[in-house]
Amino acid sequence: MTRTNEVGETRVVGAVPATDAQPVYPHTMRLQRFLARAGVASRRGSEDLMTAGRVTVNGQVATELGTKVDVDRDHIEVDGMPVKLNQGAVYLMLYKPTGYLTTMSDPQERPCVADLVPRDRYPGLFPVGRLDRDTTGLLLFTTDGDLSQDLLHPSKHVYKTYQALVDGHLTDRDLGPLRRGIELDDGLCQPAICRVINAREAEAVAPQGVKPGTTAVEVIIREGRKNQVKRMLSKIHHPVIRLHRCNFAGLELEGVAKGSWRELTDREVQILKAGGIPPKQAVGKRAGAAATNAATRTRHHGSHGSAPKRNTYRERYTG
Repeated sequence: MTRTNEVGETRVVGAVPATDAQPVYPHTMRLQRFLARAGVASRRGSEDLMTAGRVTVNGQVATELGTKVDVDRDHIEVDGMPVKLNQGAVYLMLYKPTGYLTTMSDPQERPCVADLVPRDRYPGLFPVGRLDRDTTGLLLFTTDGDLSQDLLHPSKHVYKTYQALVDGHLTDRDLGPLRRGIELDDGLCQPAICRVINAREAEAVAPQGVKPGTTAVEVIIREGRKNQVKRMLSKIHHPVIRLHRCNFAGLELEGVAKGSWRELTDREVQILKAGGIPPKQAVGKRAGAAATNAATRTRHHGSHGSAPKRNTYRERYTG
């Protein structure tokens, strides 16, 4: 049963003793805060779980957002699974196959990624960002709402690497507009890192090889607009036939079969919490740009570098 005190807070009584008390936490706290600290979902996501009737305290459904629980005594479950403060947040990656919507439920009952991840084992699991229905590749899931927000916030500029099989013969020179920053209907894109790739590299989008009349390319972006890579390539008149995300924030699909998932390692979680790491192509591009800038500074400031100082008009302007 529940009781409401004079300030309108609801308290569930009839507690069941717990064996693993957590003295470092206050004895009582709001239920949504408890769920967020236990890594079930973000504070807002925990409130959604409560209002949906998926949370029980001591066997009774708790839907009121003012509900308080005793972390040492009360027994909390989400979708029938016990929740404890020391279980921590969950982080995993899915190799999303084609034909699945990036959503945890669909009113039309179409296939969605929720069918491919262990949401019964980890209540409150949700995807970090989204992939189109026909796009394959790396899709992160977590119960850590704060980390998900950080990874998706535009100011973080997390690198995402895509491979695309496009229609038509595309040369490296044709990718120039993408490298400079191409204009789309919703504004100017940031410069992308892109290159034409061979059939061995493009196995995910061209398993039978890159056929004549098509080209495989790699595109690395730091934004997250809807259908961005598809729209960028369509803008240069090479529509996408297949699209695959092979890297997100420095993480790759290692040891994961299509349609399968695995939990992230501790190192991978730390990489995400640090804001991710750039892929090798981005590091190489930045190192090349730094070397070019250094060389340019040396040429223009000969008196401070190894180049000899030019004294005469002829040497200075025609040398």
